[in-house]
Parts: sequence; C-alpha cells; structure tokens
Amino acid sequence: MSLKKLEKLSQAANTYKAILNAMEEWVVIVDHQAKIFFINRPYARFLGVKAEDVKGKKVTDVIENTRMHITVQTGQAERLSFQKILGSNMIASRFPIIDQGDVIGAVGTVIFHDTHEWKQINSHIKALLAEQDFQYQKSRASSKVNTGASFHLNDIIGDSQAIKSLSAKVTQVASGDVTVLIRGESGTGKELYAHAIHQLSDRAEFPFIKVNCAAIPENLLESELFGYEEGAFTGAKKGGKPGKFQLANGGTLFLDEIGDLPLLMQAKLLRVLQDREVESVGGTQSTPLNIRLITATHRPLESLIESGVFREDLYYRINVVAIDLPPLRERREDIAKLADFFLQKLSRRTGRRAPKLTVQALTAMLAYNWPGNIRELENVMEAAFYTSHDRKIPLSLLPAQLSQTEHNTPENQASQGIIQSTGSLKDQLNQAEKNIINAALIECDDNRTKAAKKLGISKSTFYEKLDKHGI
Repeated sequence: MSLKKLEKLSQAANTYKAILNAMEEWVVIVDHQAKIFFINRPYARFLGVKAEDVKGKKVTDVIENTRMHITVQTGQAERLSFQKILGSNMIASRFPIIDQGDVIGAVGTVIFHDTHEWKQINSHIKALLAEQDFQYQKSRASSKVNTGASFHLNDIIGDSQAIKSLSAKVTQVASGDVTVLIRGESGTGKELYAHAIHQLSDRAEFPFIKVNCAAIPENLLESELFGYEEGAFTGAKKGGKPGKFQLANGGTLFLDEIGDLPLLMQAKLLRVLQDREVESVGGTQSTPLNIRLITATHRPLESLIESGVFREDLYYRINVVAIDLPPLRERREDIAKLADFFLQKLSRRTGRRAPKLTVQALTAMLAYNWPGNIRELENVMEAAFYTSHDRKIPLSLLPAQLSQTEHNTPENQASQGIIQSTGSLKDQLNQAEKNIINAALIECDDNRTKAAKKLGISKSTFYEKLDKHGI
C-alpha cells in the first residue's frame, strides 16, 4: 500500500514540478508518514535549505510550527491559519491528499508571507470592490451603524497620473496603523482622503472622529479633545463628557488644520501620542488609547517650526507617512471630468437634466489657475447650473475671473497649461489634442459620432484618438 501511495504522489509531483517551482506561493508536499516528498524552490530558499537535501525528512524537523503531520493524521483541511516561521507570522493552508478514501499525503501552502502582506492585499481588494460595485457598497453602508466616515476612494474623481499615483499610495498605507500627515492647499480634498484611508483600513467598522483644530476656541480645545469630568469647571455637564480621543478609541482620529493648534495644546497632544493614554480634564485616571491618527494641514509646518509656533518633536511624531495632494492647476486634465461630476451631482439632487459646458467655457476653465482648487470649481459649477438655459453653460455664465478674454489667447493657454509649456513638441500637441477632444465630447453630450463630426474627422479616426489618449 505504501509503495502505491508513493508512486501516486511521485506522478503528481513530477507532473506539476515546474509549475510549483514557478509559483510565488510556497508549497510543500508530504507523504503518508509526514515526510517531505517535495518542497518548491521559493519555500526552500526562505528556509535556507536545498530542496533535494530535505526530501525524505520529517516535516517537523524542517519547518517549525508545522501542522502538516496533523493533517495527514486527521485527513482534515486547515485553511488560512497563522504559522510563525523564522520569526514571521505567516498565513498557511494545509490539505490532505486523498485517493480512494485513503490519505496518501498532504499539501501545504503559504500564501501570505507575513501579516503586513495580507493587510495590503486586503486593502487592495477593498479598493477594487468599491470601484466595481460602489453603489452596492453604499447601500450596505447605509444599513450599518454610521461610523462617521462617508467617503470612499472612488469618490475621488480624476484620471491624471498624479491622482492614480496618489490612490495607489493611499491603498498601500491604509492597511497599517501608520500615522499619516495629509498636506495640500485649501480645497484639494484633504478630508476626503482621510475618510478613504479609514474606509480601507482594518478600523473601517469603528469610529472615524474628525476635529477641525482651527474652528475650536483655544480655551475649549483641551476639553473637546480629552473630555472632562463632572465638576471640572463652571458649566461642566453632569456626568462629564468624553473627548474626541475617547470617542475615537478603536478607530481613527482625524485632526484637520493641525498647523493651527496652539503651542500649549501641541505639548499636551504630544504627551498623549507618546504615552498612548489620555486623562480627561479634572480626572485622576488615564484611559488607554487604541487609535490611528491622521492629520492634515495647508500650512508650511517647516516654516512654522523655524518661527517657533510649531513643535519640531510633534512634527516628527505626526509626519510618519506624508501624502501631498496636488493643486488643481497641476492636474488640469481632471478639470473636465470634475466639472461634469459636479453638474451630474446637482442634476440628481434637483431632478433637472445637467447642462453641458461649451468649448469656450471649458477652454477658459482649463486656462484658469483655480486658487480655491476643487472647492472653487464646485462652487463655480453650482452657480452655472442654476443660471444656465437651454442645457448649455456658455462662457458668459462663468465668473469674471474665468471669462476674461486674455484667458483664451494661445499665449495664455500655453502659460496656464491648456497647451503644455514644457516637454517636447509631441507631448504639448498630445495634451492639446486631448483637451480639445474632451471639450467636444462634453458639448456633444458624450455622443461620439457628433463629436467626430464637430471636429471634422472620421468616426474611426476619432475612436483611434480616444484609445490613444485613454478617454
């Protein structure tokens, strides 16, 4: 019986040997006596052994904390269980190999080589699910207890390389508990990214608490952040009140406009972050904290440190991973899509069909510098939506600073980015062509046949250009 078992294992292993050695996953096969029959090269390299040398050895002598011998004995599969190997927590699965009712061996795989890798994959899967079935995810979220986070990663509109790189970085860092500092000008969407990080993290089902440090009076900041006990001061509520840190316990605390935090509060915040515990105003006992901290600012913290209004030690505590949001003027290729998104949003809210920007209006918008960034763009679109007629938004309905004639000169278009002022001639012409195609599509209600006709090119040529520019 034993020889037959070994023969069958040998046939299977030889058939798939090349495939198993090519896999990134680690694979080990044992026989009915729990002796190693095959181990693929990636697994052997990690263990620091040669695959040929360990063949025939007991698996318990080669792989620490293994349960392969138990799988052979019980004939029961073990899926996705933790196993510590050489100091790393791995996720392994073990399956019996059964032939005609007899266990002739077992196969084990290590899919995730450490828990960090599993968390990264988990965040990536979350992002894909949100992208593919966002409406379904939203309907599910609405039936759950509201955690305070309402934005997801695919609430972020844009196809520019800057936004794609940013989304990839957010997905990567979201899985861990690393502290994140989000930097960017006012109106670039710092809070939205904080929400997205929380939604993709392991804390997604726990509270997301946000605090605008610039909006709370200095004399109330301590009690707002750390809470207070009954009788701590005149006017204190009976029974006291938990602070934002206590409310965020188990979840994420988002401190917006951290650069506006007074120096005294900076010192107290630093102490809380170092000790990982908080004591309420008037209290005598500390509460252990388990939170993830995300901060944001539009202010240059390095300059504030030099001028003595921001603590350097706090800066290093919060600036573990920095995420820099680009201003709208550095991602002009997203302007058309963002504008249409805001118009469609207003359309859903009012039940009125969304108007379309004319080529002249979009051209002016592409030329403008947008000092208020996405927030300013949304306000401009809202004003245009309610004042438009005949389902069109002409240049005349845009604010004066956008509709000035100098914005539409070729010289200004080049200097402001409709036509790139840097790069090769080919790059500049490609960007100009892409902007023109986007404008034509918007004016023609996304009707590609009409857009091609408007531009005076054949439908096949138009489709080739769409493919070329990824539109």
